[in-house]
Amino acid sequence: MNPRIRKAIGGVALMVFLFFYVVAALAIFVVLPDNRLIHLVYFVVVGLGWGVPIIPLLTWMDKGRFGFK
Repeated sequence: MNPRIRKAIGGVALMVFLFFYVVAALAIFVVLPDNRLIHLVYFVVVGLGWGVPIIPLLTWMDKGRFGFK
């Protein structure tokens, strides 16, 4: 597949993933207890956690194959 098309598809997929990730993160946040420490830990984990599932997509966009290598 042409790298330009791969990057366009990957960019759209990234935006769709981030939209649903944020919606899910906010849905979980609503049910958390009202405690600042829990909120802090939750948002640190959620804020850093979005990058791990994106790695295969970014690899595919760059090299044309999925994976962590």
